[in-house]
Amino acid sequence: MQKQPAMVLPGAVQMRIKSSQSSTGERLSQTKSMVLPEPGTLQKPIDRHQRNQSQHNVGGSDGPQTILKGEYLNKAKIAEGGKKLRKNWNSTWVVLCSNQLLFFKESKQEAVANLKPGGKPDGVDLCGAVIEWTTEKSSRKNVFQITTPNGHEFLLQADHFPTISKWHDAIKKAVDSLSSGAGGQSCGRAALHRSNSTECLSRPTCEPTKPKPKETKSEHRRSIMFKLNYSASDSADKNGVKNRLKKFISRRPSMKTLQEKGLIKDRVFGCHMLTLCERERTTVPKFVKLCIEEVEKRGLEADGIYRVSGNLAIIQKLRFLVDQEEELNLGDSQWEDIHVITGALKMFFRELPEPLFPFRFFDLFVEAISKEPTQKVQALKKLIHQAPKPNHNTMKLLFHHLRRVLMKSQKNLMSTQGISIVFGPTLMWPEFESGNMEVNMVYQNQIVESILIECVEIFGPEGM
Repeated sequence: MQKQPAMVLPGAVQMRIKSSQSSTGERLSQTKSMVLPEPGTLQKPIDRHQRNQSQHNVGGSDGPQTILKGEYLNKAKIAEGGKKLRKNWNSTWVVLCSNQLLFFKESKQEAVANLKPGGKPDGVDLCGAVIEWTTEKSSRKNVFQITTPNGHEFLLQADHFPTISKWHDAIKKAVDSLSSGAGGQSCGRAALHRSNSTECLSRPTCEPTKPKPKETKSEHRRSIMFKLNYSASDSADKNGVKNRLKKFISRRPSMKTLQEKGLIKDRVFGCHMLTLCERERTTVPKFVKLCIEEVEKRGLEADGIYRVSGNLAIIQKLRFLVDQEEELNLGDSQWEDIHVITGALKMFFRELPEPLFPFRFFDLFVEAISKEPTQKVQALKKLIHQAPKPNHNTMKLLFHHLRRVLMKSQKNLMSTQGISIVFGPTLMWPEFESGNMEVNMVYQNQIVESILIECVEIFGPEGM
């Protein structure tokens, strides 16, 4: 069978009918393919051996060119379509192409291999995007923000500044090149190329897109005036808020006035010993008296009294009620555990702004404990009697109470040394931790132990 020449059809549509001889007989094969070239471009003949290759290219290239190869950066998406999102940082494999920024969960090669058919990685279209450094959107260092025209906002960060600076400059350069027209083809209409063969279908010429009318001078001026007025009103609002805050702060009543009106109540825990006793018109805080009385009612024989810790949640509840100055009954069933009461008493002494043994006496007590036994008791007695009256009277009540606890040592298994270890750091500490804490703790324990042993000699008999 003779080979027929290709027929040329009207409208620049070319068709070729090919015949081939096979063992079973004659067979006709007809192939059609189309090429849509850009208007006004000349069509070049294509090698006949490539007519069966099927390639789909957009814009005449294999796709966006990679400008900056992949690298792990920290990424957070903070807005989508103008809607704010919760900031969540993730380590992401980032690749910069000519017109977009691609995000992969892992390195690009592995991510592409794991993609499902038809799947696409996350990406940011850089056409019209704004790139700027930011310190307000995150507490992290080396952060810049990418904002797209459709309202998407991303943060990129790296611990190494040269790394993030390299990415910032490269992305900004890509955005600038797109906005200046270098990447206009990728942002605009793409040409369709298909099938490298001699058959082609020319694209019908179409009217060029009409450029958008430029803003008139009056409209341009109106928009500028609107922006100026908006920014002026915005700054005026901020100044107004500042002025109102200043007036509010300057006019607010003093702490003393609020206390006199009963709007603010003074706390018991954390209050200075002298202030608390003046407010309660006593020389021993009421809460200390209540705790000691309750322990002596039902806790002197409790195993490990003052050494065993109580339930901290219940202790905090008791503390809250005491600070609110509510009527308190320590015999109530909710305070059934005696270790809760002893724990609250120890917390009261620990949270004093100045310890029961005042700061100015700490070094003097350390000197006194280092003296000879005959001089030591008199030195301790002299220092204790020099303390303010609320401190002195509270010490006297507490140490006589602890002496009664020691009298029940066969039941509660508490010794003088055990009591001193518990109450040494609770009742006294230096104002400034300048020395060795372990040495200070030894002195604290020795001072409390000596006062316990010589309680009657130092404070005198009870009731006096």
